[in-house]
Formats: sequence, structure tokens, C-alpha cells
Amino acid sequence: MSLSAFLAQNVETTTHVEAFIASTRFKIDNEPVSWQLQSITADVDKSIRKSSTKHVPVPGKRGQFTKDTDYDLYLTKLCVACIKYPDLNSKELQDSYGVMCAEDLLGKMLLPGELNNLQMKVQEINGYSTSMDELVEEAKN
Repeated sequence: MSLSAFLAQNVETTTHVEAFIASTRFKIDNEPVSWQLQSITADVDKSIRKSSTKHVPVPGKRGQFTKDTDYDLYLTKLCVACIKYPDLNSKELQDSYGVMCAEDLLGKMLLPGELNNLQMKVQEINGYSTSMDELVEEAKN
């Protein structure tokens, strides 16, 4: 058995979805505009997850902390990292919605159902077979 399939030069490149319609409300010539999404690496995901996690004190245990991940923030940051078009870091776009960061912009641009559909698509292109919401619900039970 050869290790050649695992060599970096032989691995398929990241998933690129060019025709995802995040919302039918954004139109050019009366046609919905496609958003461009791209998967990220596990290292980038780890960084996003870490930036969405805070240490909270354990009640009654002085000096002990536990990690608490804000999954809504994580999914929003994951979406922002995967969206290549439109450029959510565009000052012009952020100014038009009155926000100062890409995460807030995404929340202003999309309706709740549209954001949920985008989050599911982003999870899919990143190899998650089960949505994060389902995983959270499963962990609660």
C-alpha cells in the first residue's frame, strides 16, 4: 500500500461552490445573485472555534474554569470565513448596513431562515454530515 494518495500534491483542492443562492432578495437584472463559498482547513476551523469559546468559572469551585462555546458565534464566524463573495469585509458594504464587522453584516443582510440555510450549506461543504444545531441538541440529551 502506498502513501502517495495522502501527499499534499495528490489531495483534491478545497470545495468551491459558485452558485449558492443565500437569498433571492439580492438581484441583478431581476436574477438572484449567487454567493461564492469555499471550505476551510481544520486549522482555520480550530482558530474560529477557539475565538468563539470563553472560560467561565465553575460555580462553587474557586479557581476552576470550564470552556463554554458560543455556537451561534461559531457558526457565524464559520460562514464569514467561507464566504468569498460578496466580500463581507468591504467597508462600502458594511457602511451601507451601518455595521463595523463581517459577522454583524451577515446578520443584517440575511433573514433568519436565509442565515440558517447558509449555515447548513457551509457546514456541508466543510464535511459536517450532521448540522451543528443537531449536534448541540444531541449533546443536550
